[in-house]
Amino acid sequence: MNEKDEFCQKAADLLGDRGWTRDGDMVTPWLTDWRGRFTGRALGMASPVTALEVSRLVKLCGEYGVPIVPQGGNSGMSGGATPDESGDAVLLSLRRMTQVRRFDEKAREITCEAGMILQTLHDQVEAEGLRFPLTLGGKGSATIGGLIATNAGGTQVLRHGSMGAQVLGLEVVLADGQVFDALTPLKKDNRGFDLKQMMIGSEGTLGIVTAATLRLLPALADRAVLWAGLGSVHDTRSLLHHVQDMAGNALEGFEILPRHSFDAVIAHSETARSPLAGTHEWHALIELAADAASADALPKLAENVLMSAFEKGLVEDAAIAQNETQAAQFWGIREDVPIAERALGPAVQHDISVPVARMPEFIAEAVPKLERDFPGTKAVAFGHLGDGNVHFHVIADSDADPATWYNEVGSIVSRQVYNMVTRYQGSISAEHGIGQLKLAELARLADPVKIALMQQVKTALDPSGILNPGKLVPLASEAVND
Repeated sequence: MNEKDEFCQKAADLLGDRGWTRDGDMVTPWLTDWRGRFTGRALGMASPVTALEVSRLVKLCGEYGVPIVPQGGNSGMSGGATPDESGDAVLLSLRRMTQVRRFDEKAREITCEAGMILQTLHDQVEAEGLRFPLTLGGKGSATIGGLIATNAGGTQVLRHGSMGAQVLGLEVVLADGQVFDALTPLKKDNRGFDLKQMMIGSEGTLGIVTAATLRLLPALADRAVLWAGLGSVHDTRSLLHHVQDMAGNALEGFEILPRHSFDAVIAHSETARSPLAGTHEWHALIELAADAASADALPKLAENVLMSAFEKGLVEDAAIAQNETQAAQFWGIREDVPIAERALGPAVQHDISVPVARMPEFIAEAVPKLERDFPGTKAVAFGHLGDGNVHFHVIADSDADPATWYNEVGSIVSRQVYNMVTRYQGSISAEHGIGQLKLAELARLADPVKIALMQQVKTALDPSGILNPGKLVPLASEAVND
């Protein structure tokens, strides 16, 4: 028996038939990322059910020098949970770890395992009159561990912050198999470095999240969902400021869509209907939310926000959803943008942020420049204006061959987008992580001091380099800033 077979036999003995498999029919569906950009191979797939099993597996991998690629719902956007093509790595699925370990309704805290699906978490806490204040399009497949590993964002970041802001405590299995237990939710703790925050957003390169204690909020008593048509991207920021001034903490979300993205959804969807009459160059989707104490005042607040926006000439037209069905339809338009645009042809998609104050300026410069430099393409920016994060897509002609276009044009387009983002002092990854998709660009554009610090932390916590190699942290040889 060779060393690989010996390792696989020990993994099978440790995890049992349900916890270890090399069956191609079982493993293959998880070897390609959600976008279909990366496909790898794996020595086998491990599916532990406890942190102790994860710990023992990691120790076994360390003994045999076997790399580990942690994976949650496999809904990431940057290839961070996909193994390479060598076939040497174990694909570590956390999807069987779904238990709620503690639920304190009065303290508004829940401790759950890494494999819990976000939608399941929403359902469980809503049944007790609470809510978890983070949501996104992939909530039906994204897992808590994956959301923590990428510090995911979503549509409520403006008011509540990214995933890291919701984490009160963590349990993490380290590269040597030790379990770092910091699940206790302390309000104050000055005993040195905040190590749990270092794990958040580390994409499984420093440790494997197995459980988390999360903060919860009272359930919403009411919400008002507004749709506005505007004349320019600069008007979107003016409207944002207006809503922030009038609504304050009631502002839950502020999303923007250009005319092209809006039209694509209306044309592609069988159920989507325009909330407004006429044509508008830009659209804004606004959500105001209230708990029980302020619910009675919300309808009037929404009306005042729009009435004063009209008086100031900030909007061309606007509407307030009249019921929950219509509110869901408004949000459906925003959530269907990626699906509708995918039908238009191949595209390179960029999850970027720049300072909120400069986002309209960035969009106004970047869109025409890219369309001019790459004839036949269409550049669109949509998303979370309130927190300075938009999804910047450059769509090829519908006749373009995807593979050829990605290889010959797409990488050049992305390089130019990221150059512009860096010039605006922004980030090439606002909420989707670096993974393997953006590793080379991070090495090229990031502050060399930051890269060196990341490498030192990685070496200190994972000296053998077995945790998610080839993701997030550039090798010293790759970190070239130009």
